[in-house]
Amino acid sequence: MSEPYILILYYSRYGATASMARLLARGVERNPGIEARLRTVPPVSPDHEPSAPAIPESGAIYCTEDDLRHCSGLLLGSPTRFGNMAAPLKHFLDSSGGLWAGGDLIGKPAAVFTSTSSLHGGQESTLLSMMLPLLHHGMLIAGIPYSEADLMRSSSGGTPYGASHLAGENSDRGISDEEERLCLALGRRVGHIALQLTREP
Repeated sequence: MSEPYILILYYSRYGATASMARLLARGVERNPGIEARLRTVPPVSPDHEPSAPAIPESGAIYCTEDDLRHCSGLLLGSPTRFGNMAAPLKHFLDSSGGLWAGGDLIGKPAAVFTSTSSLHGGQESTLLSMMLPLLHHGMLIAGIPYSEADLMRSSSGGTPYGASHLAGENSDRGISDEEERLCLALGRRVGHIALQLTREP
């Protein structure tokens, strides 16, 4: 039997969300016995069809329906687009009706993460928007509890709804120490929950 994995599915335009995804993966793998699987989605054209080659030139490979179907948990990430998730990620989720019909994601833990260019640019509304399709899939939403002290100390990203990052107007702000620790904590938490749920009684 293959090792259980947490799917870290994200869209990243300028690299900040991808950097968060890698930190979340490190957090997941702080739990022995579970791996992190990084996947992305292609950009979409104005008619909402994927507009990139079938295999990306660099970075994570594109997610398949089976990647999502067989995961033990999900971390979903997107930059903010007017307080909502980016269109490429929504397009991918909109095509997951077959998984919904089969109940393939019911009872699996999930969490969300985002990056914004401005501090009040919609971090929390984007995180909440990403939760909606996951709730329809019957997933169990995990946020970041206030036992993580960085939630009270961060002056950039970090919310109880999920991990977040303030990238700056030119996407040139690095991930802060507090943001990094919160990413690691969220990844570790989802991995831990997944292991607890998959243990045989």
